[in-house]
Amino acid sequence: MASRAQENAASGQSDIFGAALGAQPEKLVLPPCEPWLPADRLHREFAAVGFYLSAHPLDEYKALLEKMRVQNWAEFQAAVKRGATAGRLAGTITSKQERKTRTGNKMGVVNFSDTTGQFEAVLFSETLAQFRDVLEPGRSVVITVAAEDRPEGVNLRIQTAQALEDEAVRHQKEMRIYLRDATPVGTVASQLGTSGEGQVSFIVIKGEGQGEIEVALPDRYRITPQLASAMKAVQGVVEVELV
Repeated sequence: MASRAQENAASGQSDIFGAALGAQPEKLVLPPCEPWLPADRLHREFAAVGFYLSAHPLDEYKALLEKMRVQNWAEFQAAVKRGATAGRLAGTITSKQERKTRTGNKMGVVNFSDTTGQFEAVLFSETLAQFRDVLEPGRSVVITVAAEDRPEGVNLRIQTAQALEDEAVRHQKEMRIYLRDATPVGTVASQLGTSGEGQVSFIVIKGEGQGEIEVALPDRYRITPQLASAMKAVQGVVEVELV
């Protein structure tokens, strides 16, 4: 609409059909649609502007990463300056390239983003073949790295890589979903999806907080912070707690 208005103004059409006739500006009408899930919104933000705008994909994993004692990039970079040569990091993959070395072997160059900045790491043929499927753009992962402090900056070489979602499943054993009534239960149940080992409970809040009723579901589910974030976006859900 903006482009069309500008073209009309440049050609003089706005004077003929707009101002001359006293026409009102055209209204922008957006079609109704369901809100994006948080992970989808962040992915679209990065694709549109080149960085995460409203939050970071790792925000919802903060408690888990602290429990796992995973360092952020700023902390690890400072540790390498003090002499550290290895560590464990978490990051969301923003891009990946594969190229050939001088000897003809393949190597990968992977760019990551975490809540403190962006960093790059490399991996060579055997490690690349082992973790190629895990290291895909858009995925959040936990990596162990060997590090070297060089004049141009900290150099990282990936030794292992695991999907952060898989790590979360191993650590998250219970999810409690707080409601005031049964209205969102159908939507929540449809999103639980994949079976796993985690316990899911509905906590119904009575009145103005005078009491709670807990209903534990009989089945077991795959529980992750990303699933909890999606549950929080369901209208009628008061809070979601991971244990």
